[in-house]
Amino acid sequence: MKPERPPSELLVVMLSAIGDAVHVLPVITALKRAWPQTRISWVIQPVPAQLVEDHPAVDELILFNRRRGLSGLRSFKEIRSLLTGRRFDLVLDLQVYFKAGVITSMANAGRKLGFDRQRARDLNWLFTTEKLEPHPIQHVQDQYFEFLEHLGVDCEPVRWDLFLTDAEKAARDRFFGSLEDPAAAVVLATSKPAKNWTPEGYARVLDALHADHGMTPVIVGGPSRAEREMADRTLTLCRAPAVDALGPGLRRLLYLLDGARLVISPDTGPLHMARAMETPVVGLYGYTNPKRYGPYRKYQDLIVDGYRRSADEDYPPTMEYRDGMKRINADMVMEKVELALERYPPR
Repeated sequence: MKPERPPSELLVVMLSAIGDAVHVLPVITALKRAWPQTRISWVIQPVPAQLVEDHPAVDELILFNRRRGLSGLRSFKEIRSLLTGRRFDLVLDLQVYFKAGVITSMANAGRKLGFDRQRARDLNWLFTTEKLEPHPIQHVQDQYFEFLEHLGVDCEPVRWDLFLTDAEKAARDRFFGSLEDPAAAVVLATSKPAKNWTPEGYARVLDALHADHGMTPVIVGGPSRAEREMADRTLTLCRAPAVDALGPGLRRLLYLLDGARLVISPDTGPLHMARAMETPVVGLYGYTNPKRYGPYRKYQDLIVDGYRRSADEDYPPTMEYRDGMKRINADMVMEKVELALERYPPR
């Protein structure tokens, strides 16, 4: 269904994690390309907001400071206050959970578009006035593109338009200029333990990167306890002169991923950031389905597929989780590293 005219004020509701924010960006860039005069506001949590702050297609970020327990009510009161007195022509509820539905309900808008009842969870469908048509499970990026199709907006060309500032480019160049060899950025852990691989496996990969390919392994990621513990254990086990670059700052992580020759990562936000920045990424998949959550349209040839239970299994995109990270070994990872170095020359 195509609007009679482009909306003047559009609100996007997507609160969730970094990877989700990356997947939303091609939707927003397409909307701004089709409707350049439309003002686009985005309700988002503070951490992913760091990634998209000052993005050329986003006119306003409305921060949702999520709190747990009874104090979580204050989060919704703050958002209600920020939305009071505002009028939107269109709200896109890109998330299927109850909290996103509550925020959608707070927005004063003539149209509120969300997922169909089958896919919306936690009664989220109650808060929208217009639904997408039911659709079989597909890649999450294509799932978000259903909103564009419904609105008559072309998703092509698919663009993230993530960028580095001049200061970030200078910091990137200083960091990598201090290394003697090309760098492989390695993400060790996610917030979900079932997605994680093993310190022993990573240690073997770090050693092979240095010994067999003359690369400097650089451990990248945030300051979480899980990442710190995984890094400490991996560094204890490996012999390679790996660089420990864990630390806060999503924009810092972005320029580290951008400057690396390649990235190795489980299914987590930095993997999708690397894809958006066109850095070859070797994805380690065993818990989530790579046909649904893998890097979009590129670097699928670099996926280490522990999700597959056998060599001849041909599985479709599904939301099923599997205990497949244990099926991944260092030789499988290094085979994909070698393919990345052969197939994707330095930029």
